[in-house]
Amino acid sequence: MDWTQEINAAAGRISPHIRRTPVMRATLAGHDLALKLEQAQHTGSFKARGAFNSLLSLPVPAAGVVAASGGNHGAAVAFAAHRLGHRAKVFVPEFAGPAKIGLIRRSGADLTVVPGVYDNALAAARTYEAETGAIQIHAYDAPATVAGQGTLFAEWEEQGLAADTILIAVGGGGLIGGAAAWFGTRMKIVGVEPHNAPTLNRALTEGPETMVDVSGVAANALGARKIGRIGYDLARAADVTSVLVDDEDILSAQALLWRELRQWVEPGGATALAALLSGAYRPAPGERVAVLLCGGNPAPDLLPETSH
Repeated sequence: MDWTQEINAAAGRISPHIRRTPVMRATLAGHDLALKLEQAQHTGSFKARGAFNSLLSLPVPAAGVVAASGGNHGAAVAFAAHRLGHRAKVFVPEFAGPAKIGLIRRSGADLTVVPGVYDNALAAARTYEAETGAIQIHAYDAPATVAGQGTLFAEWEEQGLAADTILIAVGGGGLIGGAAAWFGTRMKIVGVEPHNAPTLNRALTEGPETMVDVSGVAANALGARKIGRIGYDLARAADVTSVLVDDEDILSAQALLWRELRQWVEPGGATALAALLSGAYRPAPGERVAVLLCGGNPAPDLLPETSH
């Protein structure tokens, strides 16, 4: 597959429907960084890109679309389906949390909350797909999804991104796959995951079928138990580096972004920055580093203290 062509086509397809999100430079914890504020995207995450590309490039039946999600993908599919006039059914696990569940409900989608983790929601979505004929919009392991997420990086380059290394949080692999599809080996790509959701990290050492247990503060964004095969293959081809961070470092990064920049992101959205704060990734002298802030749907009652 010519991923550059696919991503450029996706960019043209979705441009009337998504936001061109802002970029900024900032010094945080002693690091001069290029930041992309993708939490400002529709529904608060990059997921709108893949959702719109999927719905605009695939034939949608009368039964509509179905999606399984930890929260952000479901909200994006619901939003895109509403904008484009399609029915949407969304399944999320209980740990999606009230903020994301409320966001999906407000979109008008038919929402079902299931016990367990993302994989349980995916199983329910597959059953619904088989019973109704609705088309499944996969959260990360589908070409249209990955190409849609890849538009983020094409857009960032158009906005003047100048970096040697880019840090990206990893869940199921759609976002890191989009980065690897766009950049290839032109830029060093570092995937950042929590220690308690090491999906890509374990797959890179033990193989793509590896299943992991997931928990912690970012599980409702980075909670896939197995990496998507498309993202895995693209990450391998691009020689993606993987590092792990603790929940405490993620929460510290989240608080720092609010305190210093007034950027309020969810834990998953702060995970990439946590790699720098914790020392899990240490740039070489003079290395130009970019950090993607990818999600902005935190629990609404967890605003961090700003007095320190």
